[in-house]
Amino acid sequence: MAVHGHPHPHAGTRFTFRLKSAAGGTARAASADNAVAVSPALRRTLAGLRLVTAFTFLWAFFDKTFGWGYATHSGKGWIDGGSPTKGFLGGVTAGPMESTFHDWAGATWADWLFMLGLLGIGLALAGGVALRLAAVAGTALMALMWIAEWPPARHLSNGSLSASSNPFIDYHVLYAAVLITLAVACAGRTWGLGRLWERLPFVGGHRWLR
Repeated sequence: MAVHGHPHPHAGTRFTFRLKSAAGGTARAASADNAVAVSPALRRTLAGLRLVTAFTFLWAFFDKTFGWGYATHSGKGWIDGGSPTKGFLGGVTAGPMESTFHDWAGATWADWLFMLGLLGIGLALAGGVALRLAAVAGTALMALMWIAEWPPARHLSNGSLSASSNPFIDYHVLYAAVLITLAVACAGRTWGLGRLWERLPFVGGHRWLR
């Protein structure tokens, strides 16, 4: 009896364990299948977001360079002798750096730094390369522009209402968040040159260049 009494509990234990294992395996398989199915879609979505953001920066660069008549009036482009920073920085009317931005407005170094920043960030995003550098540069640029507009201010320096819609989060913050997200997600590997860029010898040894 003792010999015949043990197989039944063990058999039941083995059977129960197999059921749990099979259920866990099925769940893991389903989860893996979902990850495989979602991952390509997510990569393409991020790649699309990267290209749209690249167009935003490149459009700003070319409009300010050639004066296409949108944000920059025709004949007022950088190539015509206009200043990409004079109007914006000269019009700052709030914030702790108001006088500093007025001093920078129209300065040659400020124009060149601003325009090279727009072009460099736009090209990096379009090509899907150096996204970490683009994120750092873009976040710094957006931070300066956020300070220039100074959303926390309820009133401008002349006493009028600022019409700020949000004292903290505006489109500059959103652009910075997008740039950081694209860099973290390695969004240049899809519809871009990200994988080729990462294989370059000088990039492989310096992760911050990716």
